[in-house]
Amino acid sequence: MTCKNRTPSDDLRREYSFDYSKGVRGKYYRRFMKEGSNIVMLEPDVAKAFRNSADVNDALRSLLKVSESTQRLTVRSKRTTRKRAVA
Repeated sequence: MTCKNRTPSDDLRREYSFDYSKGVRGKYYRRFMKEGSNIVMLEPDVAKAFRNSADVNDALRSLLKVSESTQRLTVRSKRTTRKRAVA
């Protein structure tokens, strides 16, 4: 059985016709602001320092480790002070 050579077509099938006139810009904006979003926009100078998102994540994780280790060093003692007896 031989396959027929087909030329690729840029046309969409009928079932894939999209009506972009009914689209709404910013439809989910309020929901993202209410629930929170995981998208972060980097300033251009910061973005130049990182090649990809994995590098950004590695840098942030190392910063978290450093902040956790230094926080333990600066936490005050939880020992309560002794009350002095009134003379």
